[in-house]
Amino acid sequence: MAHPGSLIRQAAERRPLGAAADKPQSPLRELFAPPDLLLTCGGDTRIDIDPATGCNAYGCSPSPAPEIPSFASCTASTISPRGYEAVKRARDALMSSAMLHGLVECFDARIEAMRDELKALLGVPQPGAEIVFTSSGTDAQLVALGLTRALLGDHLVTVVAGADQTGTGTAFTAHGQHFAARSACGVAATRGAPINGLGPVHSVKLRLRDAGGRLCSPSSVDAETLEMVESAVAQGARVMLEAMDCSKLGYAAPGDRCLDEIAARWPGRVQIVIDACQARLGSQRLASYLDRGFMVLLTGSKFFGGPAFSGAVLVPPQLVGPIGALPRLAPGLAAYLGRSDWPLRWQALRAQFPAQPNFGEWLRWEAALEEIRAYAAVPVPFRRDIIRKLGDGLAGLISASPSARLLPPQSRAANADEFALPTIFAFTLHRGGSTLSLAECRALHHALAHGTAGHAACLLGQPVGWGGRGDDKEAALRLCISAGHVVDSYADPAVPDRILTDAASALTTLETLLRQPSLFPDNNAAKERHVH
Repeated sequence: MAHPGSLIRQAAERRPLGAAADKPQSPLRELFAPPDLLLTCGGDTRIDIDPATGCNAYGCSPSPAPEIPSFASCTASTISPRGYEAVKRARDALMSSAMLHGLVECFDARIEAMRDELKALLGVPQPGAEIVFTSSGTDAQLVALGLTRALLGDHLVTVVAGADQTGTGTAFTAHGQHFAARSACGVAATRGAPINGLGPVHSVKLRLRDAGGRLCSPSSVDAETLEMVESAVAQGARVMLEAMDCSKLGYAAPGDRCLDEIAARWPGRVQIVIDACQARLGSQRLASYLDRGFMVLLTGSKFFGGPAFSGAVLVPPQLVGPIGALPRLAPGLAAYLGRSDWPLRWQALRAQFPAQPNFGEWLRWEAALEEIRAYAAVPVPFRRDIIRKLGDGLAGLISASPSARLLPPQSRAANADEFALPTIFAFTLHRGGSTLSLAECRALHHALAHGTAGHAACLLGQPVGWGGRGDDKEAALRLCISAGHVVDSYADPAVPDRILTDAASALTTLETLLRQPSLFPDNNAAKERHVH
């Protein structure tokens, strides 16, 4: 197991940040590293900084870049000045208390306090439910699988709804496999290799689009989900059903009635896990999931806009006791979590994990908590009104753009919170009579993110593809509303107009970039696709 000090040294070697020549020799001294460096520790390879750009794989910097407009909260966001200041305060506070009372003890206490605060901010029932912190939403999927396998038994099948609109790592986590070349705790891994004690697991993927790229009806997705679960149970398997609360394109599947039928028909044989990593759900819906005994996967780095890589598993009250009584979990999970990630009341489970703090994960969650606090302070009626205003504006701008086609958002159940309204606006781009491919959209996304060819930089949600094969898939880019947009609009009435002006500028830049053939790979197949 990698020591936290080695994680920071590895990060420094990947991207020097001017740290002192004499490398720290103790975990406490590691806290003296620059915040930028600390924020890039304790994650998998996706968090590594490219020296050429100063950004990670998502185009995000470990230090604030408020001059770059961001509509990328469905993918990842650069840390805000608000979150960055919270990181510095948290680091200073831990350094002071640790010198008096010991690092591990103070770190444990701080993480437990964060757990309680996050429950309160999200409206999670206390003290019944629990939270397991992870380094990312992908890591959270592994935790959910580990807990489900320990509770239900080894003959487990995972059924993943919306598999074509979830994170790429899900193709591995659903099978109990390593999803990157390095784990969050710095352990070298082979992508696709089974995790000790967790994999291999048989998995069934349910897609929201058919082979031709057409969106499936909600009723057909519900029927297919029910059929797959019923078939697996009939063959003697236990099932972990990973349902989608909000996909990359804003869709949910299966429906609540389907989930309730499955839960009622196969108690003790099926565990439902809700992928709510986008965090685009209100406290009422979140509480409803937990009340029904579902685990919920969440992140602080999507809608809330915290820095990339901060995940969590919310455990419903019905499972807290059984999990606390588990003798042990898959040994391979120790490469992904530390002792403090687990609640204090689960002492037996905690003892199986390394005591060393994961400073990067902790500080990314400190930044995310600051964003969640700020969002929670905004009255719900204002949130709803501003999301409607921004949403109408973004949809209108996309519709008015000559080369863009807005994908229709999915209707959500009417309720009083703001997430009955869409916050992800996906659109295809068209050039020369064809829909741009995934490869072409990636080229545009990169050019826009890095201000290529003298154009102002702007972050959009990464492209999502469907149909076809490989990079030849058709794809959509995304403009997203984030919690930061809402918070800033509440503080300054001029902000909404600036947000829409930035979005209009980004779309204008895309129109200009579309006329630059050098940006696009030679793709004869793309010329044969029809506009949809």
